[in-house]
Amino acid sequence: MKLARIFLVLAGLAASPSLLTAANPAVLRAGDNIAICGDSITEQKLYSAYLEDYFLACQPAAKLEATQFGWGGETSWGFRDRMQNDVLPFEPDVATLCYGMNDGDYRGTEVERVEKYRAAVEGVVKNFKKAGVREIIVGSPGPVDSTSFKGAWFRPPITTVEYNQTLADLAAAADKVATAEGVRFANLHAEGMRVMAAMKEKYGTNYFLFGDDGIHPKEAGHLVMAYAFLKALGCDGNIGTIELDLSSGKANASAGHKIVAAANGAVTVKSSRYPFCFSGDPANADATSGVIEFLPFNEQLNRFRLVVRQAPAGVTRLKVTWGKQTKEFTPAQLEQGINLAAEFIENPFSEPFKKVHEAVLRQQRYETPMVKDILHSVPDWKRNNVSGAADLVKPLVAMDAKLRQAAAKSVVPVTHEIRITP
Repeated sequence: MKLARIFLVLAGLAASPSLLTAANPAVLRAGDNIAICGDSITEQKLYSAYLEDYFLACQPAAKLEATQFGWGGETSWGFRDRMQNDVLPFEPDVATLCYGMNDGDYRGTEVERVEKYRAAVEGVVKNFKKAGVREIIVGSPGPVDSTSFKGAWFRPPITTVEYNQTLADLAAAADKVATAEGVRFANLHAEGMRVMAAMKEKYGTNYFLFGDDGIHPKEAGHLVMAYAFLKALGCDGNIGTIELDLSSGKANASAGHKIVAAANGAVTVKSSRYPFCFSGDPANADATSGVIEFLPFNEQLNRFRLVVRQAPAGVTRLKVTWGKQTKEFTPAQLEQGINLAAEFIENPFSEPFKKVHEAVLRQQRYETPMVKDILHSVPDWKRNNVSGAADLVKPLVAMDAKLRQAAAKSVVPVTHEIRITP
């Protein structure tokens, strides 16, 4: 394993409308090391954690690894200047960027500043290419919240409409870089604006998708970011399929799932691949369960299908019990197949998924001070002849590798039963 197999540059991957709808070939390969890079929004360790949760539990490719490189207050040119020391030595295979919120300086659009951003993003892409990074996703900045954003304390007042126009102009500049450099573009701004309008229409203007300060998204906003990243990465969303024939009692399952038993309308499955799980009050922006109504996460990225054939003659409805919940479907619906992940928000994977998320957070919470407080300072310490400075890197990397391994091992097989009754 590479020494650097700990860093994932996934920082601003929201797809443009074309990326969100058109066929998008897979980017990720088995064993990839992905680096998640961005400013304080990345340093929140929310969308970056959702991404790593998905990589480990949903397994779009085998044995994926990720690390977040968020740095509060950073600009694209700030990252360009530090990436040689802080990121490239870890040899990521895939990198994503999420910059622009600070680059706009909380002002109206300034041509010179947009050009500075464009040139810096171009420089970052070229540096990644030179270092051998196989895939680069240029993410645009997201929007500011149309209700809670009040500008920045260190700048004259600016309206939400004005700053969202600045951010849209930066997104257009990022798109131009991606096109010119032949890399992928993720339009976080357009996707965020679309979902924000839908959420506020349903739950009211005080649903702050992009945070109480209008800048730093809440959990629901970060799920929008994670969705767009995963779409830009070309994840196909096939978690698994369980098939049950009620007449013969026979069942089969796709890769990542093993049939343990099947009899009397029930099938027991042992799954090493999880569906992505959501939680919380749908009306609360600190939860992930509500935003999926306006975000096709389940349809496009989280398909865990149950197919039931040969229902008893004359039966018009069948009950499906999975975990603590029971829902009714017609035989025709079940023969076509239902998405268990979408129909059963609380399910047998909910608690195991939480444990994976907790392990990922332990890893990513270590990575922020590892990079910001120590690794970034090593060159200065060396220049000042600080004793032992060069010896600090290996133990830091070793600890991070240990935490990543623990996160991977937290994905333990889950044995669960699906019961079908008239």
